[in-house]
Amino acid sequence: MDKVPMTANGHAMLEEELRRRQSVDRPAIIQAISEARAHGDLSENAEYHAAKEQQSHNEGRVAELEDLLSRAEIIDVAKLTGKSVKFGATVKLVDEDTEEEKTWQIVGDQEADVKSGKISISSPIARALIGKSEGDSVEVQAPGGSKSYEILSVKFI
Repeated sequence: MDKVPMTANGHAMLEEELRRRQSVDRPAIIQAISEARAHGDLSENAEYHAAKEQQSHNEGRVAELEDLLSRAEIIDVAKLTGKSVKFGATVKLVDEDTEEEKTWQIVGDQEADVKSGKISISSPIARALIGKSEGDSVEVQAPGGSKSYEILSVKFI
């Protein structure tokens, strides 16, 4: 049983999703199934089949969340220190070709969200950054081709 690394914030978000799915979504789906069942013939009842499918998706996600949370290894980023990139680090990079600056925090797979600046520990860029330090140059093999970045700073916030 492999541990799943995640930040405290990521763990809290998963717990909240689990709570919502169990205490809000599940009763609403059960109610929808009950209402659809009251409409009669289930073999041709699209509402019933849609509600049952929604129930299946919800219960699958509940099981997945329970598994992830049971295997969670919560890493308190505020207690981390050092000069090299590791899980939880917030890394400021500059693209060596375009001079565009980007800031990424390396987080667990389940909490990754590129739009909010969080990349998965298993992403190509995170794997290239792990173990590197400020001032180092890294080459990332991404689906769109090779990119070169220079690490401007490494922080643990």
